[in-house]
Amino acid sequence: MINAESGQPSDPVQASLDELAVDSVMAERVEEERAEESRAAADESIGRQATAGVFWLTAQRWAIRLLGFVTIAVLTRLLSPEDFGTVAAASTVLPFFFLIADLGFAAYIVQVKDADRRMLSTAFWFSLIAGVLLCAVMVAIAPLLGVVFHDERVTPVLQSLSLWVVLTAFGSVPMALLRRRMQFRILALQGAVAAVIAQVVAMAVAFAGLGVWALVAQSLVAPAVTTLLAWITSRWRPAMLFSWREFRVMAGFGGQVLGVEFVAMLRAWGEAAVISGTLGIAALGYMSIAQRLVQVVQDLTGSAIVPVTTVAFAKIREARDRLRDAYLRAVRMTYAVLSLPLTVIAVTAPLVVPIVFGDGWEQSYTVARILALGGVLTVGAALDHGLFYGLGKPGTWFVYALVIDGLTLGTTFFLASQGLVAIAWGFLGVCIVATVSRWFLTGRLLETSAWTVAGPFGYLAVAVILSGGAGWLTLTLTATWPPVLSVILVGAVVSVLHLAVTRLMAPDVLTEGFAMLARSKVGARLPFVRGARERAASREVNT
Repeated sequence: MINAESGQPSDPVQASLDELAVDSVMAERVEEERAEESRAAADESIGRQATAGVFWLTAQRWAIRLLGFVTIAVLTRLLSPEDFGTVAAASTVLPFFFLIADLGFAAYIVQVKDADRRMLSTAFWFSLIAGVLLCAVMVAIAPLLGVVFHDERVTPVLQSLSLWVVLTAFGSVPMALLRRRMQFRILALQGAVAAVIAQVVAMAVAFAGLGVWALVAQSLVAPAVTTLLAWITSRWRPAMLFSWREFRVMAGFGGQVLGVEFVAMLRAWGEAAVISGTLGIAALGYMSIAQRLVQVVQDLTGSAIVPVTTVAFAKIREARDRLRDAYLRAVRMTYAVLSLPLTVIAVTAPLVVPIVFGDGWEQSYTVARILALGGVLTVGAALDHGLFYGLGKPGTWFVYALVIDGLTLGTTFFLASQGLVAIAWGFLGVCIVATVSRWFLTGRLLETSAWTVAGPFGYLAVAVILSGGAGWLTLTLTATWPPVLSVILVGAVVSVLHLAVTRLMAPDVLTEGFAMLARSKVGARLPFVRGARERAASREVNT
């Protein structure tokens, strides 16, 4: 037989084999397409969960801080700078002891591929026993810390706050399970409830005239309520199991996480000791208020980044192209969200501090401004933190943290005699070094260039400089206005210019932001964001 098309002899057997080969290739292509669709669907699902997680945790922070502003405004009028300084000094050692009790197991549970009951029970029993033992150690060494901070009130305060370690250690595994399941809505609601109860208790104690114990009560009530709710909502109970093999595996990962946090705690403790020892406990109180103002802004806009991105990046870490694209999208969004409010604080801190905290905090004004600028420079740090942990690379982040925190402490020690403002400027310089360093580390991790990672920073610099300059000019022109009106106008001017620069230099940020919100269950109910999803989809098709 002759093939009419080719003019070559036709072999029935060979034809059958060819058909089978074609069928096999087609089947492979179909499987690849299905796998690609499956991965895309999984990525979209993770994106929706991550977006919802950021939304809920951010909403939680807003609810907490709105009430917190009222609470702190009351407390700063009832308590003295020395009261805040005493609790700030005692609080610097608490996270250190908790980290030893947790040993980084919570971070391991969040990112590990499989978490069985034996592993979870091992983590729980170690954390609980270690927490109880470390609580006893804190009670014993509290008098020594009172001598270090030159404040005898630190001793009873720290002894009482030692219960915080037991409470948080007891709830670490249930909390980690909720994060692992991406149940951020539950985490947000229970965190908000705990914070509200704690702040109400703090105000009641303050009005009772018990001074510093109002802050102590607030610090203990919040973790107690959070832990209780985590046990109820996680629906997990430990078994009477302990595996040394599981312990060694978790300790290998968690030890690197512990190293990162340990270095940060040492730096915070060292800074507090240097400031209180050189400038007095009141100076530590002024620094605490300046830091708290900046931290409030960061909590309201970016606190959800690490817990959400750690889980989200862990789920797509095998697909490097998708991971790189997701990271760059996230970093642009992070810059847009965090830099705007920090720029407003950098401009208006001399007006915001007395409005929020009352009179008598003049030494915090300039410090808060400089710290806000430092916060602008490091807005991507939380995202990078989540990336390294999600990809199982806490060791690299540990080396980075060791160098940067060591540099921060050394700068504080060197400049302490020059005052709080000099310390703040030194911190700003360290922020510049830290930001540039992360570009190279993150580029290597994502298998791309540092220039690619640093690219979005150009938009950030232009947006902050232009909007901040316009805000400063507005502040100068409204110097005789009532402070509240001046702050509102400055905030409006900074926001308009910041958004205008964003629209001009990073047009996809606003569209992607609305599209992400539209993909979430919460955002899907908002009519004004539905069109953004369609525009984003159309852009993806065209490109």
